[in-house]
Amino acid sequence: MPCKLAITSISLGRCFAGHPLSRRLDLARSYGYHGIEMFYEEIVHIAQQLPGGLTQANQLEAARIIGGMCRKRRLTILCLQPFWHFEGLLDRQEHDKRLVELSFWFQLAKALDTNMVQIPSNFLPASRLLNDTALVVADLRKAANMGLRERPPIRFVYEALCWGTHCDVWEKSWEIVRAVDRPNFGLCLDTFNIAGRIYADPAAPTARTPDCREAIQKSLKRLTSTVDVRKVFGVQIVDAERLAKPLIQGHEFYDAEQPSRMSWSRNCRLFYGEKDRGAYLPVTEISRAIFQGLGFEGWVSMEVFHRRMSDADESVPRELAQRGAVAWEKLVRDMGLLVEGVDTAPGLKYAGRQG
Repeated sequence: MPCKLAITSISLGRCFAGHPLSRRLDLARSYGYHGIEMFYEEIVHIAQQLPGGLTQANQLEAARIIGGMCRKRRLTILCLQPFWHFEGLLDRQEHDKRLVELSFWFQLAKALDTNMVQIPSNFLPASRLLNDTALVVADLRKAANMGLRERPPIRFVYEALCWGTHCDVWEKSWEIVRAVDRPNFGLCLDTFNIAGRIYADPAAPTARTPDCREAIQKSLKRLTSTVDVRKVFGVQIVDAERLAKPLIQGHEFYDAEQPSRMSWSRNCRLFYGEKDRGAYLPVTEISRAIFQGLGFEGWVSMEVFHRRMSDADESVPRELAQRGAVAWEKLVRDMGLLVEGVDTAPGLKYAGRQG
């Protein structure tokens, strides 16, 4: 299928910052986006405003409302996310509860008119998890099997977060995807999370890990030589800001309850090519490995989280939508991607590589 541009719904400004979802979706459409990664929090926000509050019935109604809003604007909902803290739980009764919640997420996904749920790697404290890959695989295979029984089947896209407790690099997530071995269970490749663990260290004075260049080169070589592109269900292209000071206690973004990489992720992500804003990750090299090395064709999402999103300034959603569209144009040009057509400038969709 041709590759298309998407953005996370939350990337156009958090609903609780005073930016209605309808306006963010309007801007996504006007700037040429074709799809949206939908956050569960959007469903919660709308459900809480319905009579009776946050009931399951209201959540389903909220999902139907959102689905209709997106269809009206010709925006595809790629996935519902994030179904987190699922795999490898020490408390197996809690695991059983999460399976019940997952069944309800299937209903939400169908109400949204999407067939995919994103599962990020678990980042609960190690004391609440079992460091047992076989158990993690069994848990995720159980979810995949549940999804296969749905009509139409529910797909899962699994992502290694760079602050994940036991799965924090793409290599580990790929190992898990292969071991789960189900047609509806695939991989998410996120340039931020790939670089955020082996190249960047926001808590270090240099903002980088030792031997970061060598580490990224070796990792990308493994990526292009081992990953089956048919199992890559989605790609997220995003950079991040190099901090002037280490993100340790005393830093404005420091949170004792979060790993430094998580706090950095929540506050400092940037769009592709934003060097003027301090972007410094090797996103171009990673993108080349994905698009040129693997030959990926599919949905490409600009998943940006930034402290600016909590600003109620009316200009925020438009600013972020425009910056994402400009980043997309840079990505298409830099990767030598073949542009298929333009329906609403400046957004583009492409079908592959030139040449």
